[in-house]
Amino acid sequence: MDSERKRKSAIHCLVVFAALSLLCFITPGSGKGSAQRRVAGTQKKVLAPKKPLIDYTQFSHRTHIEQEKLACDSCHKVPSKNWKEVRKGEAAFPDVTDFPEHASCLNCHRQQFFARERPAPAICANCHFNNSPRDTSRFVFPSLGDVTDPLLQRREFVSEFSVSFPHDKHIDVVGMNAPADNNVRALFVPVSLQEKKKDTTPASCPVCHQTYQPQGNSSEEFVTKPPKNIGDSFWLKKGTFKTIPNSHATCFTCHNSDSGIAPEPKDCNACHKFRLPAQGAKVDFDAKLAKDMGITDAVIAAAWSRRMSSGTFRHEGGEHPDLNCLTCHNVATFNVLDVKTLKVSVRSCGGAEGCHVTATTDDGGALNFEIDQKKKDPAFVCTKCHITFGKDEVPKNHSQAIPSPEPKKSPAS
Repeated sequence: MDSERKRKSAIHCLVVFAALSLLCFITPGSGKGSAQRRVAGTQKKVLAPKKPLIDYTQFSHRTHIEQEKLACDSCHKVPSKNWKEVRKGEAAFPDVTDFPEHASCLNCHRQQFFARERPAPAICANCHFNNSPRDTSRFVFPSLGDVTDPLLQRREFVSEFSVSFPHDKHIDVVGMNAPADNNVRALFVPVSLQEKKKDTTPASCPVCHQTYQPQGNSSEEFVTKPPKNIGDSFWLKKGTFKTIPNSHATCFTCHNSDSGIAPEPKDCNACHKFRLPAQGAKVDFDAKLAKDMGITDAVIAAAWSRRMSSGTFRHEGGEHPDLNCLTCHNVATFNVLDVKTLKVSVRSCGGAEGCHVTATTDDGGALNFEIDQKKKDPAFVCTKCHITFGKDEVPKNHSQAIPSPEPKKSPAS
């Protein structure tokens, strides 16, 4: 009886021990294996960094040229197939007049072209303004600034390029001999500045730069009529700015495949250079004032936003049209890739006769008057020439531009 009881007791102890052992094995936080799992569970998983999403609606030349090492002609063909259709008749010339064909994009972007995006793949928006399979209409190619059809759609964008144009090499060899129809492709004849009088504009400058929206004999002096509540704030007048080339029309007159004058149209990168990083060049421009003024003209808005000298200077104003362009602009030192070299020196405002810079205020110099007022009251704002610069301290070069008055002659004995 005792032996039977001892046997049952031993079996009972064995079952209990087995149960406890099993419980320890499966219970979290117990045992060596469990401890290892607990430590591992407290460690966060380190995920690989996600690649930044690419916005394929924003085409980048830098990516294709600097990273992918693509040549310009791998995408752009000169001339485009539609060059005779974009410009009509005698105005047409072999030019890049359309975006690259799909084949040049599919080599790398097949996945983006066939992405399941509605109403159409996002990448298509770089060229097509109605981004849908049923409408293949494209924006006007950016080089066609001279094509003025109002029905054509243009994409607003900031170009990645500046145009490397050596003014000093062109000023003496480009002239104007415009026929009655003012065909820009007949504007070139050799000309020498030495043949021009000192007080006349070089014949080459108007080939590329014309007075924009001149007032002429019109009684209306403003491009946009000022609102009644504008007060004395600056208002842009007609004839303030000069134009700059907005197409290949003028350039390809000489630089074409038949002339043999380098660079040829296919050498895109000879002229188109990536813009340099902003170098801190300040502009005499006030975005809020432009908004209050209601400036909607794209040419005027762009020209004013680039003004590094006088924001109020008017090319058509006063005696300015009678001045030689070289009186103010030092063409020999121009480097259009470095905007600071394009800045107009304050000394040019003096002129041979002392127009706005004179020896004394009594002589009538506007610069003299403004500096005198600034000396009396540091809070004085110069408004004769400037929009935003007038709030700053007078630069040293302004004071240095004032000539020393001639010494008074002693009376004859």
